[in-house]
Amino acid sequence: MRRLPALQDPSSVAPPSSAIDRFLLRFIRDSRDLPFVYLTLKISFTLVPLGILLFIPGITGWVWGVLAFACFASYAIYKGPFGLMVHCAAHRPLFKREYSALNYYMPTFLALFFGMSPDTYQSHHIGMHHPENNMPEDLSSTMTYKRDSVRGFLMYLANFFFLGVITLIGYLKRKNRQKMAEKAMSGEILFLTMCAVLLWVNAPATIVVFLLPFVMTRVFGMIGNWTQHAFIDRNDPANAYKNSITCINVKYNRMCWNDGYHISHHCRPAMHWSEHPRFFLKTLDQYAAHKAIVFEGLDYGQVFGLLLSKQYNRLAKHVVNVNGAFQNEQEIIELMKYRVRPILEWNPEKASVAA
Repeated sequence: MRRLPALQDPSSVAPPSSAIDRFLLRFIRDSRDLPFVYLTLKISFTLVPLGILLFIPGITGWVWGVLAFACFASYAIYKGPFGLMVHCAAHRPLFKREYSALNYYMPTFLALFFGMSPDTYQSHHIGMHHPENNMPEDLSSTMTYKRDSVRGFLMYLANFFFLGVITLIGYLKRKNRQKMAEKAMSGEILFLTMCAVLLWVNAPATIVVFLLPFVMTRVFGMIGNWTQHAFIDRNDPANAYKNSITCINVKYNRMCWNDGYHISHHCRPAMHWSEHPRFFLKTLDQYAAHKAIVFEGLDYGQVFGLLLSKQYNRLAKHVVNVNGAFQNEQEIIELMKYRVRPILEWNPEKASVAA
């Protein structure tokens, strides 16, 4: 158990300083999102060309092997920052209205090189996950699983991996979100058809550039969602402070746009990524009142590993005791164990969304 430390997560963005900065500002809605433009350019001039080169017939042997390694390494380096950039841009469009066509570049073209079928992420995240808030109609909900169980996670992963898009399309149609349903369906079909054709053209390149990222991105996405919504109060499962976690003072937040602040993200989905640390400090009373689980020095991957290995003592040592909400580490351990139990029944009249 830890006292509330000084926050080291990014809470501001360096102001534009160069001629290139000022030129790029013409196109984007918020100057604080200039790092997104530079990240997009880096990926466009590294990962994309490497991926294309692997399909050129004249490149073989050790040269192909070096390029394949460089391509996959680039994917691994950029996967987190890119994925969370797409997440931020889904909530807050990056480009101005007159350049709105550029908003499709990331989720429809660049996303292909990260194994993300066009538009399915936004359809899932904006069309279902946030409206349903991890409740039963959220088809990626963690509620019904034992969330410190390896078997439970594997069942959750298999369900999403093989049925996720199908059930998403069905959900969106039921909710009369027809346009999102069509985008999700066409994006998935387009991606799988592209991969099928490219496997016939050049199977090794297709596996490295598209299929391995496809598998890994979906697996890591489910690890993230599982961990973000692992600790849920069965008496108030729609309460963002009681169904999500927050991770502070981790390298992950500096790399991935403060994604560790998942509680505040569900409270204020459209809040700019740089505002989360300040919002966290302003709402400490809410965190304490709801006994929200806040970890310092652990990212989602570390929490996931400790949780599935049931190392509650180690988890408890990283929990921040906001405003003295907990008496001791044993209370924290008992609360965590309580909040990972499967929730098979719940009373919607008791549900709330804390804000």
